[in-house]
Amino acid sequence: MTTSTSCVFITQLVVPKQGSAEAECEDAVTVLPGYPHDHMVLEPFSAGVCDGATESALAKDWARLLSRAAAEHAMAQPELLAGGPAFEEFASAAVDLWEPWLAQYTQERLDEGRPLKWYEHTKLAEGAYATLLTVRVDPEPGGTPGVTASAWRWRAAALGDSCLFHLRDKRLVQTFPVTAVEEFGTTPDLFGSRNHDVGLLARRTRFTEGRSGAGDKLLLMTDALAAWLLSASDQDAAIHQLLEYAGPDDLDGFTNWLNGLRDRRHLRNDDVAFVRIDFEGR
Repeated sequence: MTTSTSCVFITQLVVPKQGSAEAECEDAVTVLPGYPHDHMVLEPFSAGVCDGATESALAKDWARLLSRAAAEHAMAQPELLAGGPAFEEFASAAVDLWEPWLAQYTQERLDEGRPLKWYEHTKLAEGAYATLLTVRVDPEPGGTPGVTASAWRWRAAALGDSCLFHLRDKRLVQTFPVTAVEEFGTTPDLFGSRNHDVGLLARRTRFTEGRSGAGDKLLLMTDALAAWLLSASDQDAAIHQLLEYAGPDDLDGFTNWLNGLRDRRHLRNDDVAFVRIDFEGR
């Protein structure tokens, strides 16, 4: 019997809205293990993608904390991607990160001679908010590093409107959790940094899974780019553009392409986080 040795290449690109600095970007991505893009990934890996809610204070910082916490917990406890108590435990652990981080931030501001203003305290009391997309991918069979595999199993959890797209033969075979552009709104579900009702967070989170073989791709992205893709009149052409410009060494080209779409008002001027997962085999 002939088997195929499969591997994965992972590209991650984050671009702030046009006119904003990189430090102002409120989208965040964490991929673990943190290999360079040209590394052949043979073992399980995870990704967390977050879109910080601009109307909340320190949204970019919460997005970064949450994306890393999600990726770390998905690596350690893959069962969280099935929902239930495991997801609630993760949600509780993520929320518990916020107060120590905020205390350190407050002290640093004080040490720098820039203590928090009264209005900042008021806003911070409301907490920070972000969407969350978490994905874990395992080789089959068994998820053993270096295994000879013909397929990969992936599991995903989403709270809000950051999206996963599964491509086969460069065509969409699955979209999650949003399936049509009309489903995007102005008030997506959000993960709050002070939301201790982890049961509510779990109930609002959606879960799915699938399998990918050689030649398939998973695309993870925040809402602005996802809405552009789902609204495209020629989806095959849109996918072709996205795959052409989102190369591993092409952050500048990707940024220029996004800005062109923004200038033509085809893409909302918002931060963009993008993760491209290429399944390859021989």
